[in-house]
Amino acid sequence: MKPRSPAAKVLSQCQLVERFGPGRSQRVVFTNGCFELLHAGHVTYLDRARALGDALVVGVNTDASARRLGKGAGRPIVEQDDRALVVAALESVDAVCLFDEDTPERLISEIVPDVLVKGADWRPEDVVGREVVETAGGHVELIPILEHRSTTEMLRRAREAT
Repeated sequence: MKPRSPAAKVLSQCQLVERFGPGRSQRVVFTNGCFELLHAGHVTYLDRARALGDALVVGVNTDASARRLGKGAGRPIVEQDDRALVVAALESVDAVCLFDEDTPERLISEIVPDVLVKGADWRPEDVVGREVVETAGGHVELIPILEHRSTTEMLRRAREAT
């Protein structure tokens, strides 16, 4: 079977809902993030998320949305289309969709995933979209994150090395 092009896995919100929304036959897992500089922590997290269902859908913050998260001056350093394409290139990822809101709540409400995944640094009650997913019979999974692997940490080390 020929692998799909990463670009073919980056979908608009309408395409995403049509393919992975209510009425689907597969068990859909959803997670989200900025994925600014892809690292081993991201790859491990997304692989573990994918193991929880038949398809992994990833919401990626647009540049404007990522800036509103307050991660620091000059961030994100990688533009949204590039971040989406890099995440889509991972074998574990079935679809990527950019979202411009502060949270992916609207996107979650539209696709109603069976499993909503965040890192174990979150408290279940703070996971955006939890109520939508649980009301529909799904659940939230918190996946352990790899220590010392974050974009902020990578940028700190790069600054110290110069």
